[in-house]
Amino acid sequence: MSVRGFTNSRPLLLTLEIGVPVTLLAWWWFASASSTNPFFPSLQKIVTEFGKLWLFDHFLSDIVPSMSNFVIGFAIACVAGVLLGTLLGLVPPLNWLLGPIIQFIRAVPAVALLPIFIAMLGFGNEVRLFIIALAALFPVLISTIDGIRGTDALLVDMSKVYRFSRIERLWFVYLRSASPQIFSGMLVSLQVAFIVMITSEMLGAARGIGAMTLMAQKSFDILGMWAGIVLLGILGYLVNLLFSMFRRRALAWHLGAQRAQASN
Repeated sequence: MSVRGFTNSRPLLLTLEIGVPVTLLAWWWFASASSTNPFFPSLQKIVTEFGKLWLFDHFLSDIVPSMSNFVIGFAIACVAGVLLGTLLGLVPPLNWLLGPIIQFIRAVPAVALLPIFIAMLGFGNEVRLFIIALAALFPVLISTIDGIRGTDALLVDMSKVYRFSRIERLWFVYLRSASPQIFSGMLVSLQVAFIVMITSEMLGAARGIGAMTLMAQKSFDILGMWAGIVLLGILGYLVNLLFSMFRRRALAWHLGAQRAQASN
């Protein structure tokens, strides 16, 4: 089978995507079944603790607040990044003026700013939301600027010939042309937002997945710590899976054009 045929074989790829994790989990289950190491308990004990801890006791009190902060912060970052990126992409002097400031703030890890905002604003949930949104903003912002500035000039000229309004030109030409890059930036922002959501809860938060996992580690609750790690892995995988499904649907026209070009 050629490389192209292999990558286009969706049933085979789906089988590998499911089969490899299942195989690794099965190996982990049997390899750790007789473990007596207190720091590396058996997967069976971890799964039991996972069900007891996260499916019942802490679902509403910790999982829901954490994921709410993640979704809201990510949504704010996407909206602000696309709006500001579009403006800076369409107005080069403004991008030239604000570019150094954006690069400076971007270079500072958002988590490093968390103690400053906590000292200024306290330990409220709004601080964590702000940090998540700030950290996730820049990948969307930079990709939007690059996508808008990379719009084919011929498409812009054609839209003027056909008398598109400014709104139509913005939506159907600039944003449509930049959408593949924007979604790529959103995918990076998604991962950044998830990591910062967990990290922000480990600094002064009383509830949330990160806070509970850190508390379990500090109190030597090894099973609870492993259960939190497993939960983070599951949630991270599901979040990426849902966004990838949404991305494929939103960019169906672009992916179809790529497949048609590849077949030629």
